[in-house]
Amino acid sequence: MSTAISGPVKSHGNVKRVLTIDQTIVDAIVAHARRDHPDEACGVVAGPIGADLPTRLIPMDNAARSMTFYEFDSLEQLRVWREMDDNDEEPVVIYHSHTATEAYPSRTDVSFAGEPNAHYLLVSTREDDSEEIRSFRIVDGVVTEEEINIVDATVEV
Repeated sequence: MSTAISGPVKSHGNVKRVLTIDQTIVDAIVAHARRDHPDEACGVVAGPIGADLPTRLIPMDNAARSMTFYEFDSLEQLRVWREMDDNDEEPVVIYHSHTATEAYPSRTDVSFAGEPNAHYLLVSTREDDSEEIRSFRIVDGVVTEEEINIVDATVEV
């Protein structure tokens, strides 16, 4: 079983960009965003190097403690990136929430996007009873929205 969430999708050449992610990970990201509201929440979903498969959620602290900005704590980020390196993992998804605006990268988000192979997942918690979830690739300052394919890994196909 899968659910697709998407907005306008652009492609690079003939390659359509899609983030495939497990429902339990999405649920945990949304719960993190709701828990940290009204501050922005942030974190990483690690996966095997080169597989483009997000498997391990790593919620992180927003060192900025801000409603309009997120920043990984530098020591926590160093620890997490070393842990991923030790596990032959990479950051497949970098996520954060927007608390008062749509789930679209801000100019600041774009300027700080330093992982060209990562999916940048944004969750908007501006509405009390729903959330908007969108995913982007951000490479050299260019933002490309991609489809999200949410799968239930507990259901055998």
